[in-house]
Amino acid sequence: MIRKPKAGEYNEFYSTYINKIEEDNLIKLLRAQLTSFSGFMSDISEEKSDYRYAAGKWSIKEVLNHINDTERIFAYRALCIARGEKQALPGMDQDEYQAASPTKTRSFSSLIEEFVAIRTSTLFLFDDMPESDSLKVGTASDHPVSVRALAGMIYGHCAHHTDVLKERYL
Repeated sequence: MIRKPKAGEYNEFYSTYINKIEEDNLIKLLRAQLTSFSGFMSDISEEKSDYRYAAGKWSIKEVLNHINDTERIFAYRALCIARGEKQALPGMDQDEYQAASPTKTRSFSSLIEEFVAIRTSTLFLFDDMPESDSLKVGTASDHPVSVRALAGMIYGHCAHHTDVLKERYL
């Protein structure tokens, strides 16, 4: 089991995501979110996925692409730190990643399938991880972060954007 991280295991910037964690079993939450989030997204039509709630804001499709990119990056960081990586891991500029993405030419359904694949891979990474590995700390985006904080950030980031989608897009 991977437990909820404690303050000090992550940059305060990520508190918004960590505060979305409702219980102490992150694997259970990530698994449940796989089903709930993919179901939620599947209820959105291909046409609706291009909707933006304001000029200059991402479309629903782009939000999903961002969730996918971010989960990949957080999971990669968790893998590196769990395996003992000592080098600092780079940050990411979400707007540059979005601009370089082929999201506009992809179907919304393919992005949902990609989310399912990425989350399934994330669960394989964390499922049998010893607690001692989840407590390891490395550096990412110039700040210390634990493996379990990254697991929590994956869950909380998706939960945060689900709330934004419900409040501003749907």
